[in-house]
Amino acid sequence: MPAINEQFTATVRDLGTDGRGIVEHPGGQVFFVAGVWPGETARFAVTGFRQRFGFARLLELLEPSPARIAPRCAHHGTGPGDCGGCPWQFVSYEAQLAAKEQRVHQALARLQLADRVAPIWGSPDVFGYRNRAQFKTDGRKLGYVAAGSRTLAPIADCPILTAHNRATLQELLQSLPNSEFKPGRKQDWTALDVDDDIDAAEVSANRRRPFRQGNTAQNLRMRNWLGDAVRGLDRHRPVLELFSGSGNFTEVLAEAGFTPILAVEAVEDSVQALAARQLPGVEARRCNLFVEADCARLQEQAREASILVLDPPRDGFKLAAQLLTRKHRFRDVFYISCDLATFTRDLATFLDAGLQVAELQPLDLFPHTPHVELLCWLRRESPGGR
Repeated sequence: MPAINEQFTATVRDLGTDGRGIVEHPGGQVFFVAGVWPGETARFAVTGFRQRFGFARLLELLEPSPARIAPRCAHHGTGPGDCGGCPWQFVSYEAQLAAKEQRVHQALARLQLADRVAPIWGSPDVFGYRNRAQFKTDGRKLGYVAAGSRTLAPIADCPILTAHNRATLQELLQSLPNSEFKPGRKQDWTALDVDDDIDAAEVSANRRRPFRQGNTAQNLRMRNWLGDAVRGLDRHRPVLELFSGSGNFTEVLAEAGFTPILAVEAVEDSVQALAARQLPGVEARRCNLFVEADCARLQEQAREASILVLDPPRDGFKLAAQLLTRKHRFRDVFYISCDLATFTRDLATFLDAGLQVAELQPLDLFPHTPHVELLCWLRRESPGGR
């Protein structure tokens, strides 16, 4: 096995799921390296190991990729003091989209569905798109956490933020040092949540803002996708929406005229916010969708629903099989996913329950990151049996 700090030369053969490059040591050991792109040849130094894999850092780039560009952000980098929030900012946006689309093809090929994947929808704004963010501060410095560490990486600006949030950032920076932002005794830092709905004076320490999709233009595209997909469906078919939040997609369904809609969410504040909107035909209900007993009760309460809409967190919907019993009535399922691995896992469960992929649309919600969003419409022609 190679030793720590040992140097070696290799060519990047692929990208890992977290966006790091994959290289092979001359002795056969596989290493993950940040800040490199497939096809690049470089000199590396071994930094550590975990289970079967190793980690290395880039020492010298010998043959750069044609896709490599100069990052726009001064804080971009892979060192301990660098911001790791945009790990792909060193390559062209076209190359980023191609890599994301390839990842989706590779993952869906395991289910023989690669040919169903539509071309990825890129973001109209590559910078200035981020409508929300969470900064970290110790009361003296403010920034993000360096990738793979507990180190605060101070920033002076953040070009992926919207103009409103960049202005909020500048006001927060000008307020430092700020004793109100000093972390507690057992905390490394204080979290400051910002979004386009508030200014610096309204930012409170360790107070989370309501969830919203981080890219306004792409969220509108997702909402339009769902609206277009349900347009031809019978409005009187009962709808079950899971992980509804405060109603981002619920609103689309209500505006399309569907009734009844049972919108389910675990976070009480979101349930109350959705109920307060009084969307026509919508009942907001709290339910922890990661607890088997809660899912069992929900399955009974929503047994008439034939349309299922879900937008789970990165963990996906592990208990999907509990809703997809032999007598389930779901004929149309709209799965919006933010994690390719858990989506692929859950998709196999839906396929096993007799549903088939009608549409599978990747979308880039966060340029300069490995993240890819997935919009999937599954259908079942016959309402009974598997």
